[in-house]
Amino acid sequence: MTNWPDLTELKQVLDVTSSDWDGDMDDSRLTALLAASIDGVKGDVGNWDETNDSPDASLNRAALRLAELNALRPEAAVANKNDPTYLRYIKGHRRKFGIA
Repeated sequence: MTNWPDLTELKQVLDVTSSDWDGDMDDSRLTALLAASIDGVKGDVGNWDETNDSPDASLNRAALRLAELNALRPEAAVANKNDPTYLRYIKGHRRKFGIA
């Protein structure tokens, strides 16, 4: 198992070199955006085990991809979760399914 992505990884993906967007004081900050993206992945997986909060490499990348998309296109939050790359990362990880 690995850890969830951190602020440094997200800043590297977004090519942010300053600390202007560090912190979590409001929703425009990268820390808050990353936390929301991690929660989004946990929600998409469903039935997440908080006692063993360790993602594998695919879920780590999924959270980073979702954070990247949400930073670049926040107005397209629903479309971001339908991104083909994001969907490939979470494939096979869903623990709950809808019943028809």
